Amino acid sequence: QLPPSPPCSPAVPQWCATLNIHRGEATCYSPRGSSYRSSLGTRCELSCTRGYRLVGPSAVQCLPNRHWSGMAYCRQIRCHVLPAVLRGSYVCSAGVQMDSRCDYTCLPGYQLEGDRSRICMEDGRWSGSEPICVDMEPPKIRCPDSRERIAEPGKLTATVYWDPPRVRDSADGVIKRVMLRGPEPGSEFPEGEHVIRYTAHDQAYNRASCKFSIRVQVRRCPVLKPPQNGYISCTSDGNNYGATCEYQCDGGYERQGTSLRVCQSTQQWTGSQPLCAPMQINTDVNSAASLLDQFHEKRRLFVISAPDPSNRYYKMQISMLQQAACGLDLRHVTTVELVGQPPHEVGRIREHRLSLGIIEELR
Repeated sequence: QLPPSPPCSPAVPQWCATLNIHRGEATCYSPRGSSYRSSLGTRCELSCTRGYRLVGPSAVQCLPNRHWSGMAYCRQIRCHVLPAVLRGSYVCSAGVQMDSRCDYTCLPGYQLEGDRSRICMEDGRWSGSEPICVDMEPPKIRCPDSRERIAEPGKLTATVYWDPPRVRDSADGVIKRVMLRGPEPGSEFPEGEHVIRYTAHDQAYNRASCKFSIRVQVRRCPVLKPPQNGYISCTSDGNNYGATCEYQCDGGYERQGTSLRVCQSTQQWTGSQPLCAPMQINTDVNSAASLLDQFHEKRRLFVISAPDPSNRYYKMQISMLQQAACGLDLRHVTTVELVGQPPHEVGRIREHRLSLGIIEELR
């Protein structure tokens, strides 16, 4: 039986210090067997746990000087700090350590372009590339409510005002311009429906539109019929709200009732329809004054005097009265004709003959 080895002998099992690698492992092979991890000549292969990188030699050997051939340690694998994202942010699961995952988000109104997440890899670099937040969302625009207006009295149009649309950009709050397609507020709109459109543009040239309608109604009364032996003259469009109609009677007839009727907002006419009754003309009077007093409106009496029926001026006047030529509308005028010379002169009002004395006075 051999005596025990002295402490300085290479046969001593504990020749070199025991290898302890923090966050790592040493796999050793000794010439004397697996039980001898630190004996002379032992060779150890070094490795690190996941997330750590070996700094130093990957293998060491126990030397005669009782030291290992080298030193190594495990350093944590870390990626660089990711830069801040303009108009966005990111959240990482484990900071900048290996396998840490960083998820990106953008501020409201912005959309992420690029990788939504990046992972710290074993080589100390981040996967993917840095994303950006871009303004992809159109602005918010709200038009005024649609509206209905009644045409103004005596007109076929309505003046309409409205407030500008409400515009907001959910990204940076900056609106570059707002365009109007259609008439400006305060314009006059004719009867019917009109569509007003607004379009808003933000700084990223995103756009949004809205529209509303303006409906103009012309209130109308029933169409008036002219009285028998008469006619009507109306303003504006004839039967729209505010229009005024005047009743006139043909020559030899006089109006009985109101002369003017107005179309009201209730779409009803004021007053009632008058009549055109035959004028009761008495030619058996003593003077021209007595004859003229029978006409309530002297302007309704038109006297034509001619030396004989063949006179060209007489013919021209009669023709103009019959045809209402040259803008001469004398339908409401009673005509007195004085034709010829004494003692063969003739005077008449329609079918009524005048005496010679009255003829002379009228002339």
